[in-house]
Amino acid sequence: MNGRAVYAGSFDPPTNGHVWMIEQGASLFDELIVAVAKHPEKEYTFDIEERLGWLQEIADRHDNVKVASIQNEFLAHYAKRVDARFVIRGIRHEDDYQYERGMRYVNSDLNPDLTTVFLMPPRALCELSSSFVKGMIGPSGWEPVVERYVPRAVFERLSKYHDEQLNA
Repeated sequence: MNGRAVYAGSFDPPTNGHVWMIEQGASLFDELIVAVAKHPEKEYTFDIEERLGWLQEIADRHDNVKVASIQNEFLAHYAKRVDARFVIRGIRHEDDYQYERGMRYVNSDLNPDLTTVFLMPPRALCELSSSFVKGMIGPSGWEPVVERYVPRAVFERLSKYHDEQLNA
């Protein structure tokens, strides 16, 4: 597909599922903007600068991927402002589909020129989420389990985060 697309999320932290989505978006579009969205009512484990840094490291593998942030702006309005005609969203299971279908219609109401492209990850990534990963940190033997689900730099930070929590 030609054109510019936006892939937005909280990425708290980025997982290998997010990496897969970025790789797919990079191969489908001329340009992909990976945007860290900040929801005003949501509490984050990692600050926005750290999440942007992780995503920049992932994006550096692709000439056509840029990293940005969205604050206090609807995704549909952001896409219009950056001249993106597409947003990409991942569908892992039925719950995602129900939520994303509703968001697609809202985004279309806000920006009728915007097209939502749904991507379904491979089976191995379907149950993976940032919350899932964070929920696995702590019990004895968590490291080799979590390490499979996140990029190396994220895993190293999760290990440090675990140590910080133990010493708090």
